[in-house]
Amino acid sequence: MAHDANAPAPLWLFMYHSVAYTSPDPYRITVTPDRLYQQLAWLRRRGLRGVSVSELLRAHEVGRAERLVGLTFDDGYKDFLDYAVPLLRGHNCTATVFALPGRLHGSNAWDADGPRKRLLNADGIRAAAAAGMEIGSHGLRHLALTSLDDAALEREITHSRDLLREITGRSVAGFCYPYGAVDTRVADAVRAAGYSYACAVKPGSLTGRYALPRIHMGESDGPLRMRLKRRLHPLRRRGVRLEAPPAGAVAR
Repeated sequence: MAHDANAPAPLWLFMYHSVAYTSPDPYRITVTPDRLYQQLAWLRRRGLRGVSVSELLRAHEVGRAERLVGLTFDDGYKDFLDYAVPLLRGHNCTATVFALPGRLHGSNAWDADGPRKRLLNADGIRAAAAAGMEIGSHGLRHLALTSLDDAALEREITHSRDLLREITGRSVAGFCYPYGAVDTRVADAVRAAGYSYACAVKPGSLTGRYALPRIHMGESDGPLRMRLKRRLHPLRRRGVRLEAPPAGAVAR
């Protein structure tokens, strides 16, 4: 296939979940603080910097995203504040954490076989925002949105944003699909709700502003694997042409 010289460069977004010293880890959702430190240091040595998704998209729109990597943390674990935030700030990075305002005093009960992990409460979400991190919505309760009826879908998408705005006093630009579950109906609902972007995992033909693909980052991703992922990234991810967000979308 001929290379399109005018095609946009593929965005590089990392997908994290929990940062902790945890064993066992059957769902591979945890990296240790030591490994996260090594991964952030690897980026810095190569002149790359981790940023929130909103910052990455702003840079992309003006052709300045080449040296930036979007860092995302799904589920809003309390250990994001305990371990990830100090490491991010120490490496001059920001990130987006996708929180679950319907489980403010709960845990990852949806992971039946994994260890229980506490989620950020309202004070923790405010602390993460005050530390310079972007707060996005992961829905209310970590439900697979493609299986919901329209009323439940609207509540997960819209009410979660309203609650996070009440907690932080700030607009909420980004959404992240729990389990990466997205189809055209769900993506259209997120767009119609006024979000500026949404993150998925491997959205295939839906790839775009409302289904941004990401790369899973785990404990096994040391320097060698990261070099390989960097080399393969342009081949495995096509560039994202960002359509304009709808009129009235929240500011980024």
